[in-house]
Amino acid sequence: MTRMMKGAMLLGPEKIEVRDLPVPEPDDGEIILSIEAATTCGTDVKVFKRGGHPRMLKVPTLFGHEMAGRVAALGKGVTKFREGDAVVVANSAPCGDCDYCRRGRENLCADLQYINGAFAEFIRIPARFVDRNTYKIPQGLAFAKAALTEPLACVLHGMDACELDKYGPGTEVVLFGAGPIGLLFVGALARAGHRVILADPNPPRLDVGRQLGAAKVVRIERGGGQADKVKALTEGGQGAWVAVDASGVPEVWVDAINSVRPGGLINLFGGCAPGTSIPLDTHAVHYSELTVKGVYHHRPDTIRRALDMLADPAFKADLLLSAEMPVAQTEAALRAMIAKEALKVVIRGV
Repeated sequence: MTRMMKGAMLLGPEKIEVRDLPVPEPDDGEIILSIEAATTCGTDVKVFKRGGHPRMLKVPTLFGHEMAGRVAALGKGVTKFREGDAVVVANSAPCGDCDYCRRGRENLCADLQYINGAFAEFIRIPARFVDRNTYKIPQGLAFAKAALTEPLACVLHGMDACELDKYGPGTEVVLFGAGPIGLLFVGALARAGHRVILADPNPPRLDVGRQLGAAKVVRIERGGGQADKVKALTEGGQGAWVAVDASGVPEVWVDAINSVRPGGLINLFGGCAPGTSIPLDTHAVHYSELTVKGVYHHRPDTIRRALDMLADPAFKADLLLSAEMPVAQTEAALRAMIAKEALKVVIRGV
């Protein structure tokens, strides 16, 4: 008799159907992961609202991509893992051979493959993922916290792009957006000894930012035009050396650019919708020698570093885990995020 599992199937914009599906079987080089914890994220919300993603998936499909679990079955030739191993699987796997991969920029791999389907009881992990981006979970690290490896890895890649060593220890960083990614930025930056000013419209999220180490928090209004208010909190009111947008809102991108001092760096980490544009003061960029960067995704190196960081009990990333729900309540979990009632929800198979 075929074993069955529950899985949340995305059918279109804001349309999910929880189905009984056959548990997959592994092909050569693959593993089957029994999902112990999958966490929701802002990308899942975008996928849910838009009914797909231009790079990662097309409906109808299982979805969800932040996952941790146990190896339930092994395909022929798998030697790195054994049944029962607790592992994290990253949501992408680079080829390792293209020019980008050879230069250590695997996030831009010419053949980057993605995986979705974590909002289910089991998922089949393709061979490239098993070989290049699956890792054993350190002993003592809970599955729910381990599932945060992927978003934290994105944040660590973003921190690398900030060139913080150039600005020295205790660099002042303005961070726009206290969603899960922004809060992970706060925790990681504060852990590294930097001084973070966190700006967001939501007071409860600012409170979490304080707990994660923000030096200052400021409540801002939605819709942009908040740069002066934030800049006033920086040293001497001159602006920060580094500004990070973690909102994905075009008007806030402009605020981030206007919040740095001459010689500063702006990390536009929050992705906006396709076709979006912003005005840019070319005079300020040129004469103030501003560095403006787009930053995307993660690399295998940052996945490994994120997993090590999460294994440290002093790093309180689990403050982001607002609730737990079964697969059958995946839609409710995403709607709780949309309503700002939850930062992240842990989805479990039962």
